[in-house]
Amino acid sequence: MSVFSYHLADVTFLSGMKGICLNPIPKYTKGLIHSEYTTLMTLGAALVSPSRFLLGQIAVFAQWEDEKAIDDFLAEDSFGRILNEGWHIRLDFLRQWGNYSEFEIPEKNVAIENRNSAVVAITIAKMRPFEIPRFIRWGRPVEKLVRDHPGTTLSLASIRFPNVVSTFSIWETEEEMLSMVHGHSHVPKPERHSVAMKERARKDFHFEFTTLRFKPLSESGEWQGQRNFIPNLNIQQHQ
Repeated sequence: MSVFSYHLADVTFLSGMKGICLNPIPKYTKGLIHSEYTTLMTLGAALVSPSRFLLGQIAVFAQWEDEKAIDDFLAEDSFGRILNEGWHIRLDFLRQWGNYSEFEIPEKNVAIENRNSAVVAITIAKMRPFEIPRFIRWGRPVEKLVRDHPGTTLSLASIRFPNVVSTFSIWETEEEMLSMVHGHSHVPKPERHSVAMKERARKDFHFEFTTLRFKPLSESGEWQGQRNFIPNLNIQQHQ
């Protein structure tokens, strides 16, 4: 059974620029199935804001054959050691909507054992270039909804030019996440996500798009001075 990981790390501006052009995790890395390198964006920021694109902060989403492959990469690879200085979470697949061809997503969805346990949601998409302005128009209200939602412990968005976009969020419970998706949260303008999804159904923004839901397995490291983002999780440190 494969395992997924999501990494956050600080890098130099030049390293961030280089990573945009050339994924620093080679496809032939032992035990790697697929990885996506992106740079972080400030959720809800205006497109022309200097905080919109954070080239010195990166995210890596990867699928591996097993956890040993992650351990070996973080310990032995030069870029892996950079990631190991940041924060990462290991994930067990639960459910998928849509499709993204490079990953080997299990065909069978798995029911979550406890609806009151934490879940992780990841979206990743390849944008249609001419749809990007429309996507930003409808997407920014959703970014603000997720950013400010009391049910999340960590939420962010990221991009790889020219057209890969991704979101990542940790939810205290599956119920909180589902309430947000369906517009039932007790927050201002709770319908923002469901309205954007209706617009996407009317005219798609993407060539490929998938939403993935995961059970968190373990969490390691620190991000922006914080750790232990997963509620009620016995954290297993992987050095």
